[in-house]
Amino acid sequence: MTDGTRDGDGTRCVRAGLPEPVPGQPFLPGPVLAAPYHLDPWRGPAAAADGYGRPDNPTRRLLEAAIGELEGGDCRVFASGQAAITGLLLALLRPGDAVVLPADGYFPVRAFAADTLARIGVRVHLAPTVGPYPSFEGVRLVLVETPANPGLDVVDVAALARDAHAAGALVAVDNTTATPLGQRPLDLGADLVVASGTKALTGHSDLLLGYVASRTPDLLDPVTAWRTVTGAVPGAFDAWLAHRSLATLDLRLARQSANAEALARLLADRSDVAGLRWPGLPGDPAYAVAAAQMRRLPGVLSFDLGGAERVARFLDASRLVGAATSFGGLHTTADRRAQWGDDTAPGFVRLSCGVEDTADLLADVTAALG
Repeated sequence: MTDGTRDGDGTRCVRAGLPEPVPGQPFLPGPVLAAPYHLDPWRGPAAAADGYGRPDNPTRRLLEAAIGELEGGDCRVFASGQAAITGLLLALLRPGDAVVLPADGYFPVRAFAADTLARIGVRVHLAPTVGPYPSFEGVRLVLVETPANPGLDVVDVAALARDAHAAGALVAVDNTTATPLGQRPLDLGADLVVASGTKALTGHSDLLLGYVASRTPDLLDPVTAWRTVTGAVPGAFDAWLAHRSLATLDLRLARQSANAEALARLLADRSDVAGLRWPGLPGDPAYAVAAAQMRRLPGVLSFDLGGAERVARFLDASRLVGAATSFGGLHTTADRRAQWGDDTAPGFVRLSCGVEDTADLLADVTAALG
C-alpha cells in the first residue's frame, strides 16, 4: 500500500529506473548495442558519458538505477551472480585478511574460497547462517546469505551487523532468495548487498545477471574498478531484458509466495516427506526472525524425499514441476542439490514455486508423490 509519500512495491517495480517521458519514445528505451561510441575529437571521452562498452553503457546504467532504487543504494550489475560475489570478495579482500562465509550457503562460493581466496592468503572461516559465529575480531568481511540457499535458515541481519561492526568488520548480505522486495539489508545495517539477478529478480529463466549494491562509495568504487578491469559486465540486451522483467516482480513474487505457503502446508501433513523448511510456517525454526525481518517470504521451500530414486520418480510423475537447477522462475522447478556436489542428503530437494494456479500445483504435486 502507498501512504502518499512512498509508492507501493508494484508501482516502484513498474517505474524503477525509467527515464523521464519523452513524446514519441518508449517507456523503456531499447538496448544500446555498442562497443565503441563516437568520441569528441577535441575533448575525447570527457565530452560524453559513453566511450567504450565495457565500462560504459546507458542500458546498463538504467538497470543499475532501477535495482538501486529497490535495494536503497547504488548498484553495479555483473554478468552473473557468481561474478558479482567473487568480484566483491576479490575487490575488498587482501592477503592476510580474514573473511567469514556461510557454511550452509551457495556451494560454489565455498568452493571459490577454498580454491582461490585461501591460495592468495585470505583466511577463510565458515559458519552456519544462524551461528554459532567465530569472533569477529580481526575479520575484514562477514558474508551471510539469508534466507540461506538451499536450507532456508534466516539470520537476524541487524543483530549480526551490530556485532560485526563493533569488532570493525564489514557485513555483506546475499539477498538472492529474498529479493529487495522481501528485505532490504542496507536498511538493516549491512554495508553491502550482493545477489544473483538470474533468479527471482528477473524471473523468466532467460538470462544471467548479478549485482552489488551499497551506500558507501569507498566500498562500491573498488568493486566497480574490479568489474571494469576484469570485464565481468552483462551484455546490453541482457540488461534490457532484466529491466523489462523488474516491472512484474511484485506480481510474480506474490503468486510464488502464495504457492509456496500452500505447498508447504500440504507437505507438512505428509508422513513421507521429511525435513520440510519454509520460513513462513509457524513451526519453522526461522519463522520468528523471518516474520520480524522480512516483508514477504520467498517462493522457495526445501524437503527430503528419502533418496535420489524417489526424487526422480516424483519428477517423472509430475506434469507441472520441472527438473532444473536455479530458482525463482515462472515455472515450478525442483533441484536435487546432491547431484551438483552440494553437501546435502541424496533425497534433499529445493523446490521453486512458479506462478501456476495454486490449486493446479497442489493437485499435481499430490498426484506425483503418490
